[in-house]
Amino acid sequence: MLEISSFQNPSLSEMGATIFFAIAIIHTFLCSQFQKLAKRYPEGSIGENIFHLLGEVEVVFGLWAGLFILSSMLFIDFKETLFYLENRNFTEPLFVFVIMATCASKPILELSGNLIRTCGQALPINKSLGFYIAILIIGPVLGSFITEPAAMTVTALVLFRNFYSNNISTDLKYATIGLLFVNISIGGTLTPYAAPPVLMVAAKWNWDLQFMLTNFGWKSLVAITLSTVLIAFRFRREISRIDTQVPTSKSKNTSLPLWVTFLHLLILTLIVFSAHHPTLFVGLFLFFLGIATVTKEYQNELKIKEALLVSFFLGGLVILGGLQSWWIEPVLTNLSALPLFLGSMTLTAFTDNAAITYLGSQIPYLSDASKYALVAGSVAGGGLTVIANAPNPAGYSTLNPAFGPHGISPIKLFLSACLPTFIAGLCLWVF
Repeated sequence: MLEISSFQNPSLSEMGATIFFAIAIIHTFLCSQFQKLAKRYPEGSIGENIFHLLGEVEVVFGLWAGLFILSSMLFIDFKETLFYLENRNFTEPLFVFVIMATCASKPILELSGNLIRTCGQALPINKSLGFYIAILIIGPVLGSFITEPAAMTVTALVLFRNFYSNNISTDLKYATIGLLFVNISIGGTLTPYAAPPVLMVAAKWNWDLQFMLTNFGWKSLVAITLSTVLIAFRFRREISRIDTQVPTSKSKNTSLPLWVTFLHLLILTLIVFSAHHPTLFVGLFLFFLGIATVTKEYQNELKIKEALLVSFFLGGLVILGGLQSWWIEPVLTNLSALPLFLGSMTLTAFTDNAAITYLGSQIPYLSDASKYALVAGSVAGGGLTVIANAPNPAGYSTLNPAFGPHGISPIKLFLSACLPTFIAGLCLWVF
């Protein structure tokens, strides 16, 4: 049966889910190798298509979750497996799909880009450098208000359009994506409703807006600013030479009417406010699709496929992650504050940080210091891997095409996120 057992005596289903979970993690590190294997087969052949599919990070956890469910139905218990599947909460994957597709629309993207550019131009430095700094500070902080998935989508798209599409160096590409993932993870901690790992515990532990601003918000702002300035200073010469002025065309569809932008912004706001009610935000998304069709002369192609792949990835995490508490919970229970902070930061690299804080919220009599350590460590480590934080797959999917035929290297992503992660951890623990 699919039930939660003790650390000493996990059920067969829990052991199976952990095995499939471990295989999925290993698979993410082998995606580039599968892409190389795909090139050995004739274009369009079955072998080429299979290895190309296996080389897509976005399908990894959905694929192995599907194989786990199939195996569990065949060899453990069909009814119990179906019951488990039907009782998983897929609100977050659905919301990420909706918010990613909506934020990728031309009106939202141009509005966000213009807002960030205006702020960047106010800085008394090179315009491109100021724009870069503004993107990686303002974009992540917006995550505290429009949710982290929306902030990730908007920020990644603005970065891709203005920097990644300008043939920047590989070192700058990795430094930027590592910085982006960490900044997004901690940038949603100014409020209690926007970051998934905070949302899991805020209501139960009575963490309100004042608590988040006092204990997390200002520290995260310091970390985001410090990390961004350091990376910008390191690559200042290259960034200063980049032409970030998007060329304007005389075609009629480049001039967006105010009512089109307003309508998209209104729908986005309503979707954000209904983030925990899938019936509402899916209905609003269908309405958005209708508006996008009516205003197609002012639209770019909607990123439906990319959003679906990211949602599929997160859905797999929900299925496999739901049966990992048998080993995660005992680990969290037996740690004091500092080891818990470091432990949750490490565990976050291997599983979604929201899952870790959720399990922590189920532990009775957890001290206030341990509660803080658990959440602080989880958000600080949220940029180390693509699976560490729910919005990361959205940024990965958006920026991955700029990294060449082999895509983003998980090892290089991890290494590029180490410095921002260290700064975030230092600010959240020492201050």
